[in-house]
Amino acid sequence: MRKWDKIVYYSRKLLLFLSSILILSAVVFFVSRLAPGDPLVSYYGERAEKMSLKEREQAEKRLGLHKPLTVQYMQWLRDAFRGSFGISYKYKMDVTEVIAGRIGNTLLLGGTGFLLIFVLALLLGVSCAWKEDSLADRLICKAGTVASCIPEFWLSLVLILIFAAGLKWLPSSGAYDTGGTGSPGERIRHLILPVAVTVISHLWYYACLVRNMLLQEVRADYVLFAKSKGLGKRYIMFRHCLRNAAPAYLSMMALAVPHILGGTYIIETVFSYPGIGTLSYESARYQDYNLLMLLCILTGIVVIFCNMAAQMINERIDPRIQNVFEK
Repeated sequence: MRKWDKIVYYSRKLLLFLSSILILSAVVFFVSRLAPGDPLVSYYGERAEKMSLKEREQAEKRLGLHKPLTVQYMQWLRDAFRGSFGISYKYKMDVTEVIAGRIGNTLLLGGTGFLLIFVLALLLGVSCAWKEDSLADRLICKAGTVASCIPEFWLSLVLILIFAAGLKWLPSSGAYDTGGTGSPGERIRHLILPVAVTVISHLWYYACLVRNMLLQEVRADYVLFAKSKGLGKRYIMFRHCLRNAAPAYLSMMALAVPHILGGTYIIETVFSYPGIGTLSYESARYQDYNLLMLLCILTGIVVIFCNMAAQMINERIDPRIQNVFEK
């Protein structure tokens, strides 16, 4: 790819990325404001229900809710380009400060879960492909299929019932003990159950994909040729099959980020874990428009970026894919 072609290629990707975010912001803005609910309740609490008509009009004017939706959106968009996303109705502070206090928890939970899934799926997939059709392979396939079909919220409740309410070994909610110091030991104890649910819910799906990719490679003609040359099974599996499947696995894991992120949001809500997922639920429930907008934009950026990264990896692997998208 020549230098000018690279500039055009990445410019198109950037334009597609920005236009996708713009469309997402418009959809979230209008859908959230047309949904039933009263944002004044989020800001004023129970006082909003006792307001007179004049007081309500003044309150809406103060929050900028009295203008037409298109005018509100254009004003929000103008402020967003300046780096101002408004205040949270519920927390009475800048939405960036609210998110900054929670995003670290989500990155810790989601990042730990993703790394474990990334490593364990590869190890489990290779092990199952190595021992294809053995008793261990069949048992793992069946157990993994059952585990991947269990809803995350139901599995979370079961683990809370057993390990928190029953055995009292682990905490059932929060990111650290109430009144605690937030030490690494506390954080780890509070992460065990949410991370376990994240891994159990997603592990076999990706391990099964690794297994199938490796078995497809094992049955390729070049493996038969390698065997005829006297190369051992271990050498063929790790030096040829796994090496050929690695780019597809990296692309697959790039697509896995939004999948695992969505599951993390659900798990945070069940475990009352103070992260972005719980914050998203609260912002939607209380019509906290400014906070909801920024959360959706950040989530959208991650999802769109990961999908585009996976597409670019696939285009590097197989240039024919790029030609299809260009047509």
